[in-house]
Formats: sequence, C-alpha cells, structure tokens
Amino acid sequence: MIAKSTPTIIWTALVALLTGVFLTGCGPTTKSPPNFVIIFIDDLGYADIGPFGSKLNRTPNLDRMAAEGMTLTSFYVPASVCTPSRAALMTGSYPQRVDMERNALPGTGNNLVLFPGDPKGLNPSEITIAEVLKDAGYATACIGKWHLGDQKQWLPRTHGFDTYFGIPYSNDMGSSRPQWNYPPLPVLREEAVIEEEPDQALLTKRYTEESLAFIEANKDKPFFLYLPHTMVHLPRFASKDFLGKSNNGLYGDIVEELDWSVGKILDKLVDLGIDDNTVVLFFSDNGGTRSTDTYEVSNLPLRGGKGSMFEGGFRVCSLAWGPGTVPAGKVSNEILTSMDLLPTFAKWAGTRIPENRQIDGKDITNILQGEANARSPHETFFYRRANLLYAVRSGPWKLFLRDYPYAGETIQAGTLYNLEEDIGETKDLSSRHPDIVARLEGFAQASRIDLGDGDEIVGKNIRKAAYIPLTEATTLTPRAQPWSEVKRIENN
Repeated sequence: MIAKSTPTIIWTALVALLTGVFLTGCGPTTKSPPNFVIIFIDDLGYADIGPFGSKLNRTPNLDRMAAEGMTLTSFYVPASVCTPSRAALMTGSYPQRVDMERNALPGTGNNLVLFPGDPKGLNPSEITIAEVLKDAGYATACIGKWHLGDQKQWLPRTHGFDTYFGIPYSNDMGSSRPQWNYPPLPVLREEAVIEEEPDQALLTKRYTEESLAFIEANKDKPFFLYLPHTMVHLPRFASKDFLGKSNNGLYGDIVEELDWSVGKILDKLVDLGIDDNTVVLFFSDNGGTRSTDTYEVSNLPLRGGKGSMFEGGFRVCSLAWGPGTVPAGKVSNEILTSMDLLPTFAKWAGTRIPENRQIDGKDITNILQGEANARSPHETFFYRRANLLYAVRSGPWKLFLRDYPYAGETIQAGTLYNLEEDIGETKDLSSRHPDIVARLEGFAQASRIDLGDGDEIVGKNIRKAAYIPLTEATTLTPRAQPWSEVKRIENN
C-alpha cells in the first residue's frame, strides 16, 4: 500500500522500465506517459456551449474539441456547488468521504462552501490527483480558483502542485461585497499575495498566459495542468476584446472568451507537437445559474441548475480531447464522474492509485478510448447536499429519497424518474415500478451506512478534513473588522 509521503522510487523505476519495453522486431518505444490538462469552468450551464446545443454562444474551439474528441453527455460532478465539487475532483472521492461538504466558519451566508478565513481545508493527508501524478514524475500546476482552504498550509502546493497562480476562493468573496466584510480578494503566486482586488476582466487572459507558459516550459516531460477558471461565476467580467461581442450579453462574452482560452491551449499543444500525447478534459464544477433580462444561462434539457438536486445541478457539459488516445467525433451517454479522472489518469501514467484508503472514482479508460460496447463502471451515483442524501441514480432510474422543496413545489420522497425517457424529471413512475424503488432504496441504505445521512446517521467511512481553532484562522488579506464584529453584522 502507498501511504502519503511514502517514497515510491522503486515503483517509479519499474514504471520507467516498463514504458521503455522492447516491441517485437522494433527498438524501444520513446513515447512518454501522456500529459493531462483539466479545464474546469465555474458555473457553466449544460447547454451553454455549441456541442451541447447552444445557439447563442459561439464556441468554435469547443466545437473542435467535440469533433476531434468525445462528447460526454452523462458526466457528473458529486456536488452542485463548488468547494465539495473541487474536493471530489482532487481526491477521487465523494466530498462527504473527505469531510469537505460543509464549512466550519460560523455566521456565513451558507454552510456549503469555504469562506475567507475558514478554519477548515482539504486534509494534507489526502492523496490528490496532482500527488499521484507528481509521484510518477509529472510536473504539476494549478492555475486559477482553488477553494479548498485558504490557510497557507492548505494551499495547492501542499497538495501536489509544483506551482500555483490564482485566487484562493470565489471571486465574489472580496471587498466588492462590503455587507459581508470580506477581506480584499487576493491573487496568489505560490503562497504569497502578489495583488489585491485584481481587474477581474483580465483573469481569464492571465490564467491562459500562465497556462501556456507552463506547457511551454514542460513540453519535454510529462505534465499535469489543472486550470480552474474563475468565470462564469458571479460577479461576471469579460476583457475588452470580448466585451459586447456576443449575441448573449455579458454571459455570452465570457463563454466566448473561455472558448478562446481553450483554443489557445489546443493550438499550443499542436504547435509543440505534443497534441498526440496529451489528453484534455473540459467540464464545469456544477450547473449554471442566474439568467437575467440581458443574457440567458441554459441547463436545458435538464431541470434545475446550480445548487439543485435535479440533473441541472450535477450533470455538466463535458468534452474529452486527445488525438492519440480519444477517438474523434464520438458521443458517450454512459454515467461518468469527475472522480473517475484520478484512477484513469493514474492508469495512463503507469502508476497506482492509493491503496490505503477508499476512493469512489473508477477507471473509465475503455469509454474514453472508445472501446466497443464499453459501459459505465458505476452501478450507482448519489446526489448529496451537505450531509444529506437526497437521491440515487442506477442505470436510467433516479429515486428521490427525501422531500425536496423546489420552486414552489415539493418533490416527494419516493418519486422515481426514468432519465433516459424523461431527462427533464417530470413524470413520477414510482407506482408502476415498486421493484425498482425497492432496489434503489437498498442502494441508498448502503450509502447511508457508508457516508451518513443527516446528523442522525454518521457514516462509517469518512476521513476528516483539516481543522484549526477558529481563533488561529487568518485571512490572506486583512479584514476591515475583527471576526467577532463580522459575526454580529452577518447575524443581523
């Protein structure tokens, strides 16, 4: 078993030997393990890019990704808000398993995500996707929004990234919201604050420039680039080159600038001649949110959006591109999750996943490589919010497990949908299929024992997050008022 910080020299040497194995009648292959790029968008709607049906936002580079790669129509994130979604991606585990489904800072606007000065973060004992790849000899970079703990001991370089540039949490957690008395929004390089309250209209371009420089610097060795963009999270900004240029107001401007960023990265890989040994994944951290009278955010044909327990909260638009690995022009409707990337990338890198802990991700190599009749390795997918279990999916069937008030109505516990026939979750079929209801309830009960459900049922297989006393927690930039005053203001 591999524990965190255990040297893996012998294993790495074995991997190196195996990647240089002689082929029959040939010399040793010189192809190195593939590079990996994850482009992670914040709050992008399911139908807000061309490959998923958008007629408003022009996304030629994402259209190219789909044409040259694979469209993943049933790709899930295990949370419909950002901190737990990011924890799942990094660890290959449900956020409840790594205790990252709620914050630990009293008096916040919600308890679902981390806030500045939170005394909680992703535990350094967790083994992230970056650490798995770093141990296999990869250069690693995180460029963008982190949101897994802003105490310096929990920032990206603690979790396997060689370098970090970006903001530590959401872009609305700055002095632009004085009613919450947030400290000025910091920009970090490694652990140092290099700027406060940046021009957010330039963040997409700055992240892109940093990413291109990282790719260039590491073109001759395996690398992992994690690019979690700040946009399209509120407040929304586009650079002057894109502002006012789309057919969908400010939101469309931002989506089209993100598409430009994708194009710059793909072009760089091609120009360097490493595109046939690089795999790029593009997806959102959860569903889209907040249309206005000047622009449209679309999760259609899904119901709901960010924060909801419907498909629109958890199922996200996703594309996979890798000319040497992912077949062109394919569509997969199989259930896949962001948690699957850790074990899949580990396999492709010729290394192992952690063996001394449970993770929930599965190897999806056969699907991403387009093997005939490849099927999802997931018998179940669970829809959770904070410490509550709301629903379970198995095959085409989705069962709500507790009453869920939404938009003036309540979805009753026991409501059953067939997502293949009713992707919009409109027709309750529970009375017709009591056997399926019973089977899914059995899955739910096993999950309650595993990960808990509410305060009454504590899961047996949870690894604790990192905590420090509230009195020891600091913010990266100073608050205008002490925390005791902040709590008083927020509780009024």
